[in-house]
Amino acid sequence: MVATDTQPVLALNDRYGAPLAEFYYLPQGRVLYVHWHGNLTADEVIRAVTEGSTLMARYPFTRVLNDKRETSGDWSEALPWLEYEWLPLAVAGGIRAIAYLLSPDLESQIVSQEFMEDIGRQVHTALFLHEEPARLWLLQQQ
Repeated sequence: MVATDTQPVLALNDRYGAPLAEFYYLPQGRVLYVHWHGNLTADEVIRAVTEGSTLMARYPFTRVLNDKRETSGDWSEALPWLEYEWLPLAVAGGIRAIAYLLSPDLESQIVSQEFMEDIGRQVHTALFLHEEPARLWLLQQQ
C-alpha cells in the first residue's frame, strides 16, 4: 500500500524467521493494512491476529485491508477462532469493515471466501483481486 501517511506499526516473522505479516496504520481513513506472506497455517494466523489485535488500543482503526496476495496454504482450522473469539472483540473495539485481497492460491481463496461469508453478518466485507478498488471501497464504508 502506498500512502504518504502510512505508519509501519508491527512486523512478525513465522517460526522459521521468514516474514509472516506486516501491519501498517493509515490515520486518514483509520485503516489497518495487514500484508501477509508465505504458506499460512492456522497457528500462524491466530498468532498474528492476536498480536495485531493489540494495536487497537494504540491506533484507532475502524477498517482493515487484509492483503493475502503473497500467501498460500490452508488455514481453515483458524476459522472458528476468528469468527467466535476474535470477531466479537474486533467489532466491540470498533472494526466496521474489512476489505480482503485474495491470494492467487486456490486453496487459500476458498478459505478466505468462507471466512468472509461467515463474518459478513457482523461487519461490512468485500473480496478483491486488486488493491486500488479495495482501498476505494474500504474508504467508502461507514
